[in-house]
Amino acid sequence: MIARLFPTCFYQSRPFFPKVSPILISVSVLMYNPIMNVSPAALNVLLEDAITRDRTTARRSALLKILSQERYLTREQLIVRVEGVLGKGCFGVSAWIDTFYRDMQVVKRALGAAGYQLAYSRSLRRPGYYLRNHPSTGSELSTTLGGSVMEVNPTQIAIYKQLSIKQRFQQGCSISNLARQVVAHRLRQRNPQLSLAEAHRLAIQKGA
Repeated sequence: MIARLFPTCFYQSRPFFPKVSPILISVSVLMYNPIMNVSPAALNVLLEDAITRDRTTARRSALLKILSQERYLTREQLIVRVEGVLGKGCFGVSAWIDTFYRDMQVVKRALGAAGYQLAYSRSLRRPGYYLRNHPSTGSELSTTLGGSVMEVNPTQIAIYKQLSIKQRFQQGCSISNLARQVVAHRLRQRNPQLSLAEAHRLAIQKGA
């Protein structure tokens, strides 16, 4: 989906970014040249290369992927998720709010070109960005959750029901701590410059 969307939206966003990536120009020329018939696989290779070279493209690609899989994410939650992929400070320092909203305008047009409508919920119970008239989770995440449910052991559930409130609380804290450690470890694998404390802070913000 990304390869089909980003060249169009990239050109629409050029007033904000006069220094354009040659790779993105190549992708756009190949995609919109009526004489050349290039396969989506070839375009994806070029776009993936552009993502590794151009921070703006990388941010928007990450936002697009996250929004296609998760719903009701606030600005702060989206930024934390993107920073978890690309590294802290990828939105900049002084003008990060403007950068985020410019990115979101392009991502919104990209989703609209594919028939999706990005909206924002101001509900106290479920605030954040979501895709209107679509399930609460994307198909990939739903498949993962469904597989996890299938792995639940009825015997374990029966044992859990016999635990005291104190034991359940202790077990919940243990699981939460383990999950946070796993997320922090993966964050440091992707971003070696992160300190252990910073990785744990990001893991907590991710909800681990």
